[in-house]
Amino acid sequence: MTITEPHDPFHWLSRINMASAVMVVEQGIVPPPLGATIARAVSQVTAEGGRPGAPRSGNYLVVERDLVRAGGPDVTRLHSGRSRQDISATMQRLAMREDLLAAFEALAAARGALLALAGRHPHAILPAYTWGVQAQPVTLGHYLGAYAAAFARTAMRMREAYARLNLSPLGAAALGTSSFPVNRPRLAELLGFDGVVENSLDANQLSPIDGGAEMASLAAAGALTLGTLVADITQQYAQTRPWFVMAEGDLTGTSSIMPQKRNPSGLVFLRAQASTVLGHAQTFLIVAHNVPAGMSDYKPFINPLQGDQPNAVMREAAALFGNAAAIVTTLVFDETRALTEVEADYSTTTELADTLQRVADVPFRAGHHFASELVNYGRGNALKPSEIPYAEAQRIYAEAARASGLASGTLPLTEAQFRAALSPRAMVEASLGLGGPQRAEVARMLAAENARLSNDRAWLDSRRAALDAAAQRLDAAFAALMS
Repeated sequence: MTITEPHDPFHWLSRINMASAVMVVEQGIVPPPLGATIARAVSQVTAEGGRPGAPRSGNYLVVERDLVRAGGPDVTRLHSGRSRQDISATMQRLAMREDLLAAFEALAAARGALLALAGRHPHAILPAYTWGVQAQPVTLGHYLGAYAAAFARTAMRMREAYARLNLSPLGAAALGTSSFPVNRPRLAELLGFDGVVENSLDANQLSPIDGGAEMASLAAAGALTLGTLVADITQQYAQTRPWFVMAEGDLTGTSSIMPQKRNPSGLVFLRAQASTVLGHAQTFLIVAHNVPAGMSDYKPFINPLQGDQPNAVMREAAALFGNAAAIVTTLVFDETRALTEVEADYSTTTELADTLQRVADVPFRAGHHFASELVNYGRGNALKPSEIPYAEAQRIYAEAARASGLASGTLPLTEAQFRAALSPRAMVEASLGLGGPQRAEVARMLAAENARLSNDRAWLDSRRAALDAAAQRLDAAFAALMS
């Protein structure tokens, strides 16, 4: 997906000046005629900044010189009850609000791509791993649904964080407000905030620390989940015949010397991009830690050495999720190959032990011992589970039963039951637990994830609609002030 270029600090400073111009007139801090002069000066400076190649400073004192040039010294009354401290804190939140919603949209696209792929092969068998070793068979819907659920939690955290982010520091001045009757809730309303950060010391000097950390951590959490998925898919690319492959195109690469190679370049670059997000998130935490309140270290719009670190991390996360969506849409799943991989190993023997306990009341540890000895025999003779002779299974059970102290050494499963217990499909469908890989549960969970995604997209639309409506109200109030 295409990530929209974020607005720059000059844009947000212009919107703040517009809102302040409206408020100082409404509060009687500035008379209407002067308010009109201020509004015209703000409009002129904003327009001049929109010309190609024109300077667009985010520093209010730089912009104020242009305002004075456009409207005279009295326009500095616009700054009544304000400071660069609360202006910068507000700019950071306005920019982060935009960045967070962009990342949320990109994450929704990645979730949608995962669920679409899962929906094409929901009940196809594939291997799942623990400790890097094939553990148990699951289904594609179960596997991808797990990542969809993890990303849904990231989206939930982002929605919760938005409620804390969309509060205005404006009007707090440096840290203790001022003697002017600044209407902070009105400023918040004009800029599309849902309320204010009440404590004026917190607004400018404390909330940028934990707020920045929250935003950086949100980006990092999503990057960690995505990095795990990329590692999974990249690792199986080492197989002669992977069951996940990327369709050849712009996101795959070939070797300059080895004609047989089809490199999953997009996946590798995505993993590196996720690592960059994690690294930059940690950078902010390190920069901000053990810093006295009121310093510039953790303030992205004041510290020129730091830049806009939390916002930059969130923008990187948006690009990361957007690239993930593009890559997932290129993935091709080979259902037959995945099943072959499962059938070539012994990940179904857990179900053999379970079947012995469930059907024949064999203690689990005794059944586990038999299944383990069966695996040793099969691997030692280069046999797949389906190739083990039933007679050998009976012999191995008798030996295992004696070692476990069982009264009977007769394998209490018919050959049909024995074969079924080692079948990947039978094992998956025998699952009964909530959230398991069985057909009904996978269908239910995928439907739930699609519903969550739909709800999140509706939330995004509503937030953007609210911000658009607030922007239109500010434009109208500002236009009325000029006239």
